[in-house]
Amino acid sequence: MRVFVALDIPEAVRAAIGVLIAKLRPACRAARWARIEGVHLTLKFIGEVQPKKLEPNEASLARIRSPNRIELNFRNVGFFPNERRPRVFWAGIDAGPELSALAAAVETSLQPLGIVKEQRAFSPHLTLARFESQSGPGAGSAFALKALTKAISEAGPLEFGAGVANEFHLYQSILKSGGAEYTRLATFHFTGDESR
Repeated sequence: MRVFVALDIPEAVRAAIGVLIAKLRPACRAARWARIEGVHLTLKFIGEVQPKKLEPNEASLARIRSPNRIELNFRNVGFFPNERRPRVFWAGIDAGPELSALAAAVETSLQPLGIVKEQRAFSPHLTLARFESQSGPGAGSAFALKALTKAISEAGPLEFGAGVANEFHLYQSILKSGGAEYTRLATFHFTGDESR
């Protein structure tokens, strides 16, 4: 099973990002645009796990606690690794130190189970599109990238809303020809409530 740990995003934020994707998609049809219903804030990509090993993962994640809920503001967009040679187009997330602390707690809780710790710094974002080419959108086309950046500048305010998180989830990702499909396997309340 291919699994990951994530926060869900508010429906109003999802809808606002859906509007942005609808505006940008015609400018760059070669990108693999995210299905809006599947957009989430990844805390930890675990990868392939044997079903019998899910229970220890869930038990470890269920022990994570924090005294505070996490306030999230969704705004702005960008590219990984950069705008000149993009591989990923993302929407940004502003949050206090509680979000990074939660991501670190997830990493720490899973490490004793043999799950390798992420070496890159945690960078909260929502993946909106992926580009197949090393040189960016559409088979290395500088024109396609220019069209996309122009569409972004014309898209209006890049403010998608806000939300508060007090739980996170373990998801299964099933790769299909039309894109990944996600199934929620477990929910964990990290502010002291019982997980379910």
